[in-house]
Amino acid sequence: MSGRARLTLAAWGATLMGAGALLPLVKPATWIFTAAFVLALVSGVGTLTRRAPLARPLTLLAQTAVALLALTVIFAREQAILWFLPGPQVWTHAADLFRAGADDVGQYAIPAPDTEGIRLMLVGGVVTIGLLVDALAVTFRKAAPAGLPLLALYSVAAGLSGGGAGWLWFLLAASGYLLLLLAEGRDRLSQWGRVFGGAQRSGRPGTTVGSGGPAFAPARTGRRIGAVAMGVALVVPLALPGFTGGVFGGGAGEGTGGVGKGGTISAVNPLVSLQDNLRQQEDREVLRYRTNARDTSGLYLRLVALDQFDGTSWKSSVRPIEDVPEQLPWPQGLSQGVAITEVTSNFVASDGYEQKWLPMPYPAGRVDIEGRWRYEPAGRMLVGDDKQTTRGARYQVSSLDVRPTPEQLAAAGPAPEKLLGEYTKVPTSLPADVKATALRVTQGANNDYEQAVKLQDWFARDGGFRYDVEVESGTGVQAISRFLKDKEGFCVHFSFSMAAMARSLGIPARVAVGFMPGTTQTDGSVSVGIRDAHAWPELYFEGAGWTRFEPTPSRGSTPEYTRERTPSGTATGPAQPQQSASAQPSVAPSASENCTPQMRRLGDCGPEAAAGDVSSDGSGPDPLTVVLLTLAALVVLSLPFLPLLWRTRVRARRLGPGEAAPRTLAVWQEINDTAWDYGIEPDDSRTPRNTAARLVRLGELRDEAADAVHRVAGAVEEMLYAPRPRPVAGLTESAARVRAGFHASADRRTRLRATLAPRSAARLRWAASARWSEWSTNWTLRRHALVTRATTPFRRTPRETG
Repeated sequence: MSGRARLTLAAWGATLMGAGALLPLVKPATWIFTAAFVLALVSGVGTLTRRAPLARPLTLLAQTAVALLALTVIFAREQAILWFLPGPQVWTHAADLFRAGADDVGQYAIPAPDTEGIRLMLVGGVVTIGLLVDALAVTFRKAAPAGLPLLALYSVAAGLSGGGAGWLWFLLAASGYLLLLLAEGRDRLSQWGRVFGGAQRSGRPGTTVGSGGPAFAPARTGRRIGAVAMGVALVVPLALPGFTGGVFGGGAGEGTGGVGKGGTISAVNPLVSLQDNLRQQEDREVLRYRTNARDTSGLYLRLVALDQFDGTSWKSSVRPIEDVPEQLPWPQGLSQGVAITEVTSNFVASDGYEQKWLPMPYPAGRVDIEGRWRYEPAGRMLVGDDKQTTRGARYQVSSLDVRPTPEQLAAAGPAPEKLLGEYTKVPTSLPADVKATALRVTQGANNDYEQAVKLQDWFARDGGFRYDVEVESGTGVQAISRFLKDKEGFCVHFSFSMAAMARSLGIPARVAVGFMPGTTQTDGSVSVGIRDAHAWPELYFEGAGWTRFEPTPSRGSTPEYTRERTPSGTATGPAQPQQSASAQPSVAPSASENCTPQMRRLGDCGPEAAAGDVSSDGSGPDPLTVVLLTLAALVVLSLPFLPLLWRTRVRARRLGPGEAAPRTLAVWQEINDTAWDYGIEPDDSRTPRNTAARLVRLGELRDEAADAVHRVAGAVEEMLYAPRPRPVAGLTESAARVRAGFHASADRRTRLRATLAPRSAARLRWAASARWSEWSTNWTLRRHALVTRATTPFRRTPRETG
């Protein structure tokens, strides 16, 4: 392989290794294969144009053009001319995708879903960085400055992950840059000619002085310097006070969306972290409150309303925000004829709970809180401004407990035209079976209210759905269709599906994300834990406004206005506020003394109670996954033993039966490799007799072992120089005696090294390098012959030229 080809391959690999830090940001991470393919095309075009050769700017222009064509085919072929030529529609579509990707990046927590916009940003960004690295390192022969775009790639990943890109990703990116520098250094050394590199190791193909092999002292020094530099970058930040995160950030207990011990509970979008929160083994407290409400079962604490459904996900519309008014506006659509009760609640957020939306009962009428908070009128949400979060916040909320009757909801008039048009939008990609299922379930309903109740009851009770937080979350149209078919999921699936089906029936709907009311404590306060995170649909009825429904089975409480009779129990016991009691949150959530069967089934009674009521539901790890993971573990565990396995196989082949001459030489080579394994490097410049004396002296062989070495050496000399060599018996036994002699004279460390990591296994690497060199030479000759044969008819003879 030529130096420039090696440098091209190193630039490609360094870019992908640097892009590894982006893999944890998006799930699934299949975008890396697309980026690797496009980057390979760009590198290949660069190789061809540099061989032409073209001017450097033209090479860069050709690579850019190929990158644009490839990205057009992958992301915008329907808008392209002839499916691959970018036109005005392609640029418009790309701008829309980038805008959608930027919105998704700002809204989703890590790991974000693999939306088309995010995928375009990732693939396009990696290809752009790869193009710069290839241009700097290969086209302009400046590998050192190529580290700047690689550093930018890693810095973006570290920034998006909150500084927690991880030491492994940094080590991978740094290794890629080091490989790039080594490839350039080897290329430059090869241009200097013959370089003295000290004594060469014998037995290795192409290790003569000036052969250009990788055993040069400058190359070894460069590798050592790079390894030391990477070690310093890893160790020094950990040793300095105040820099325990170093360039990696995210020390133990930190992270986004995590609830590790000593960490925070945070997320850019509470919806994305909701499933992770529900899976937590420890139900950490996020806030505590006291209220004068007589029944807290319906006191859901709402964070954000998701009112836009584009077919890929539900998200909040981009709306203007304003200063928090002293008195919030009257709720939209709520008439004076509906029974309401004013409720006052005092909240204290935990120091470990960090969120930019403020948890509040809906609808809130007044909020007293210090800090930089802003108000979004459409969703009646309070959002932190300038990095303001809920960490340690204390606030008071006056809210309305709205209790419409079934008769009032059934008699609700049509929604306002603007609201109806906005909140009944469904994407054109919504499968037809979603609406068909909604029509089938609500058959016989006389109005929107009866349709909503039928949908709720179908999900929560009659449809055979099963609540399972282990089901992979998804919010797009395909996820809804799959959920309706499989009938298993958690609150995200139930709320999104009911909201989408309600919209398909013409009922205004949106999804609210927040917390269930929590658990009443013995002191009268109510504790809300991280596993109280929840999502539920809100449907609009004129006269009652936005109304909560609960389609998720075994979670929360069914609203009174949607059930025919009042059940005997509620999900949360009534709070009995005491004015003199403190509302300070405890360090760890205290479980209620009364643990209902429903709470025990959900694991909300603590680890001890949950352990006593474990029941198998038949779900477990996939057998295929277990087999694949087991095989992968076996492969990884066997890697350190590959030299031992190879050495054992080679020894058996050499000492096995065969013809006299080849067998004698094979036994002699086995003895030399055995000595090498025990620390005596082979020296092919010596005669067999001198080599035998050297092995006896350095290996401190005695008696039978020394005689065996001289006996085999004599057989080799006779085989090489005698006119009629006589076959010698007992060579295998002689090799075994020699090996036993080396083993007896060596110390424990040398014995262990000779057995587990034999030095002679280097021959395997040398053989692979020789085969690759042979294949590369043959391919170069064949390619040259093919090019010559193809271009011969187009060449002009000297007479034609004259």
